[in-house]
Amino acid sequence: MKDPALELLRTRPDLAELAAFPFDFDIARAYHVEDVRLASGAPLEPVAGDDTGGTYFVCGDGAVLYASSEGEAVLIADSVTEALETIIRLPRWCEGIRPGLDEEQLLAAVREGDEEAREQFAPELDARRAALLSGLGLPERPLVELAAMAESAARRTEPDHVLLNAHELGAYRLPGDPPRRSLRDVVLAPGREALERMRSGEPGSWEEVGADAVLRAGVIRAAQYDRRADDLPLLCFLLERENTERTDWFHERLSAAVLVGLHGRTEDVPLLREATGGWVTDAEGAVSRARKEDEECHGQDPTAESEFTWIELARRQGRTEHARVALIRMLDDTGPDAERLRELSRALERLGDHAQAARAQSDLLSLQDTGWDRAAEAHVLARLELRKGDLGAARRALERARAAVGLDGAAPDATVSEWHRRGLGRMITEQHLELVITAVEAGEADLARETMRHGKVLLKSIADGFRSSLGDLPARATWAVARLGREPS
Repeated sequence: MKDPALELLRTRPDLAELAAFPFDFDIARAYHVEDVRLASGAPLEPVAGDDTGGTYFVCGDGAVLYASSEGEAVLIADSVTEALETIIRLPRWCEGIRPGLDEEQLLAAVREGDEEAREQFAPELDARRAALLSGLGLPERPLVELAAMAESAARRTEPDHVLLNAHELGAYRLPGDPPRRSLRDVVLAPGREALERMRSGEPGSWEEVGADAVLRAGVIRAAQYDRRADDLPLLCFLLERENTERTDWFHERLSAAVLVGLHGRTEDVPLLREATGGWVTDAEGAVSRARKEDEECHGQDPTAESEFTWIELARRQGRTEHARVALIRMLDDTGPDAERLRELSRALERLGDHAQAARAQSDLLSLQDTGWDRAAEAHVLARLELRKGDLGAARRALERARAAVGLDGAAPDATVSEWHRRGLGRMITEQHLELVITAVEAGEADLARETMRHGKVLLKSIADGFRSSLGDLPARATWAVARLGREPS
């Protein structure tokens, strides 16, 4: 996707010089201080830089992302042409510019900033601005419109334009505190809208919700936080559908049961008994149990819910980038908290982001105190590294697992004395054999042979039942190594 203003800068040195000074959009500085990538995996191209070490990137959709050298990044425009118009007419030295100003206030802020610029470093500012605007063919739109465009772009940085350090995988921060919609509101919006359609009796709305388990989950959540006395028929309908489909998401079925149970109707007892596995036997008990569950686990305050609730609903709704960004931000803010790191690792793995899951898992592994826990978490890390394609990292994780159980000469602790007779032995063995097969396919012959040697030791060590539960994996690994020309010793 070619941008006309960017092409002009690349073919007209005179215009490129004007953009570089005094407006600090220098196409000769098209590089960043560190390797970066978008969390979404979309294309990213550096096209210019400034004298502070900041960089302007063009994303795959043509939008322009500005990243500072201090770890902040924000979307500034939908194209280089729009970005340049804003940079030239609302330049960075105009410190009085802030959200909410009207046209007159913006003009005053620009006049004040320009006057200081003329005095301090750019006496020919007006002529250079006019020549650059004319040379690039940029329009003379109202400043308030330009400011609104920039503010709108900033609000759209998440979820599709979040910048990561390519090696450490931490996310760049948003500068300041730009207004943004919470993930909770994003994922509840479809349910809230559908709930209102059902309440109004819109034709087909009940059937639509009844047939869509994900939309139904959102409606149940919306009804939980916005309760109305005349919702009971609607709630019974939702609970009947939850009982019929019996999805894996028991929490929503329980939420619907709580909302129905609070009404205390005798005729609803059979429906509640089915939904709750028999713990409701009469109307009085239904109300008592529903109040208890409501107080302990549910309630009417959506802000009391775990962040993972909204992340999982986003994943189910197909909002992959919303879920990914929320998890990455959470991981960036998580310290030595083993339980939270485990939740993050598993959630990122479910999302398919094995690199970020491995990042969380590596931190989790470093917190383990016992040999058993180190071996168990190292085996998970090996699986994640293998799935992200880093075979060397997978090997190192398996080395840590073997050391934890005492196979590499290290002295194990008492917690792993029976590792070979437990599922842990099977899981470590399985990851070794998976790495063998993947290494052969990747042409990593030495790694495949080395790992197979350890795999054979493990196969001899684990209990017969666990060995047989591996199915044909040992044979496949052996055959894969044999294809290399000789059997491992």
